[in-house]
Amino acid sequence: MSKKLLELVKAQAIATFWQEVNSNRIPYLGETLFPAQKKLGLDLSWIKGFKGLPIALKSSNFDAKAEVRDRIGVNKVETEMPFFREAMKIKEKDRQELLKIQESNEAYYQTFLREIFNDRGQLIEGALVQSERMRMQMLLGGKIRVGTTGGVVYEYDFDQSGEYAANNTLELTGTDRWTDHENSNPIRDLQESKRLVEDKYGTQITKAIMDSKTWGNLILNKSIKMDMNVVQGDRIILTDTMLKQYILGKLGLSVAIYNKRYKDEIGNEHSFFPSGNVTLIPDGNLGNTWYGTTPEEADLMSGSDADVQIVNTGIAVTTYKEINPVNVNTVVSEIVLPSFERMNETFLMKVF
Repeated sequence: MSKKLLELVKAQAIATFWQEVNSNRIPYLGETLFPAQKKLGLDLSWIKGFKGLPIALKSSNFDAKAEVRDRIGVNKVETEMPFFREAMKIKEKDRQELLKIQESNEAYYQTFLREIFNDRGQLIEGALVQSERMRMQMLLGGKIRVGTTGGVVYEYDFDQSGEYAANNTLELTGTDRWTDHENSNPIRDLQESKRLVEDKYGTQITKAIMDSKTWGNLILNKSIKMDMNVVQGDRIILTDTMLKQYILGKLGLSVAIYNKRYKDEIGNEHSFFPSGNVTLIPDGNLGNTWYGTTPEEADLMSGSDADVQIVNTGIAVTTYKEINPVNVNTVVSEIVLPSFERMNETFLMKVF
């Protein structure tokens, strides 16, 4: 006897399938820098610290009342997190196809069922794309803009004061641009930018993020080759390994080359981290990826005909049956927004 369709395509089965398939996936870069956290509701607030060098304790006389120090350079950020939701249907015709295949060939039946699970897994992947896109936009200047369909556009500016743009960014022009392989000096640019953060905030910069096109300009740079070998530098054919070891030894910077891409809501392809940008960051987490409580999680996890499962901390997978027509719907939803507590301990370079 064949199982009812809703029993086959339950949220728990979809979530389990996705977790098994993705158990060995390489995480997005942003997932390692902004770990997932959970909170109730839509509102998000955090303390963004403009960290500086430590200030010496003031001297005091005995029996004198202690002077109160002001808490300087701290700004509370409050905002409402965006909501994302999308669904897929298994229609009556799909169910008839499942019945027909199950009766004729169990292997084809399992393959067809797997394709259904794969389709639903794409909704979960889409939820992960939204959070990664926001995290990378934060690393590119602190401004987030997502959503282009249905008239809903979410915009967030974590640098409303303009302090980050004024103190933590560098835009190269003319022959300083890294595309000028003969005249530019990328090592000097990296060294000076790194030192700016370390001198101003007392934070050790340890990593540079860029894509392969930006990295390719370093491979071809004359000043780097001549510094590596002043006699035969013009003959050196640099490899990725050689250049990474050189930059690590010269500047104490490890380089993360990030080339992952995605499609936006209308199908246009983008890079998470576009060419021409370099972001310098310290060790450790830079903030968090905050997930709120979706309506599905809040109201349907108990006492309803819907089946709800949570994956990746805050992505809700919901399945339920429609009576007329008889369809099974899968809904994936999330409320998500990253925080950037250590924003001022990073530095953005626009190198071409």
